[in-house]
Amino acid sequence: MKIILYLSDMLIPLVIFYIVCFAVTKKTSVYESFVVGTKDGIKTVAGVMPTLIGLMMAVGVLRASGFLEFLGELLGGAVEVTGVPKEVFPVILVRMVSSSAATGLVLDIFKNYGTDSYIGILTSILMSCTETIFYTMSVYFMTVKVTKTRWTLAGALISTAAGIGASVFLARMI
Repeated sequence: MKIILYLSDMLIPLVIFYIVCFAVTKKTSVYESFVVGTKDGIKTVAGVMPTLIGLMMAVGVLRASGFLEFLGELLGGAVEVTGVPKEVFPVILVRMVSSSAATGLVLDIFKNYGTDSYIGILTSILMSCTETIFYTMSVYFMTVKVTKTRWTLAGALISTAAGIGASVFLARMI
């Protein structure tokens, strides 16, 4: 076990050392390449920032207004038939938009129901089996200026449904 910890501690410095050595052998200006890459990264962040702010604001408004809880209560009966408690339904909705906001909801669930309860275990597995669909699509597609998403949304929603199903199955096994 100690060797794995030692290797993991050394991995990033070794990768950086390898990149610098490779660049030096190819007679590339390492620092100049780093600065150019940093400038490109800042341009990307500046281009993506309005989308991120919009998504975070929308999730914050939905959560603060109580709409997510209302939706959970409204659709709770239909959702519970699938094995998903109504308390977890807002996490599923928010997870499709924002991972950090979903994490906040997960912490609330842990505080109210405990981490070892069925709801806590289901929520933990659910966070691992699903993805932030709308965040990922908006950020990456806007960055590369993709206007036709084709089957991306449908595929992402199907995979999220499969992740939810797998979460329910695995949580019941525990």
